[in-house]
Amino acid sequence: MSIEAVLFDWGHTLFDTPGSVDFIVSVATEHGIVLTHSEAHLLWNDARMRSRSADEIAKGRDTSPALHRTCWLALWAELDTRCPGISEALYGFETSAAGWSPYVDVEGVLQALADRDVPVVIVSDVAFDLRPILAHYHLDRLIHSYVLSGEHGTIKPELRLFDIALDAAGVSAAHALMVGDNHLNDGAAIDAGIHTLLLAPVGHGVPRGLQVVVDLVDASV
Repeated sequence: MSIEAVLFDWGHTLFDTPGSVDFIVSVATEHGIVLTHSEAHLLWNDARMRSRSADEIAKGRDTSPALHRTCWLALWAELDTRCPGISEALYGFETSAAGWSPYVDVEGVLQALADRDVPVVIVSDVAFDLRPILAHYHLDRLIHSYVLSGEHGTIKPELRLFDIALDAAGVSAAHALMVGDNHLNDGAAIDAGIHTLLLAPVGHGVPRGLQVVVDLVDASV
């Protein structure tokens, strides 16, 4: 089996949200509300973990911008009870380059794949355009294609998004590798016949462990 294309999930696989908690504390402070970093992290992380549940994914929030906004504002409802209006501000932050940054090993790994002529396709459940964010970090030059749920009206774990990604890369499932962080949606690539690598969570500011992707590509030659 040779790996001829790599399909990457985006959020918390390639990019992280290291500044969200500080942003919440800052906005609360501007409104004269005392919200400690630990309290903000607890509320923000609780919403993030609930967002990854099967019930939340089944709402299809990533199939349209309007639904995406509605679902995330609902997930952050408890934050809003502490600081009214903060969910709106946080939504703007987390749908822009200000709120997202690549893990420290992303550029090196994407460059290594480009050097090997292995196309990279971002396959993401996201309702906003990722292209400006990748361009902001000068990584767009290393991306072959974007297959975003909000542009195709289908989400992982439905298999259609993977089929679209394979067509974009011009490879069969047997010659692709899917890399993600969520067994519920990214892991569904297995059902499409795609070899799949799921990464364990890591902290902010540390390598994501993506070098293993290059190792797998090299070993498959």
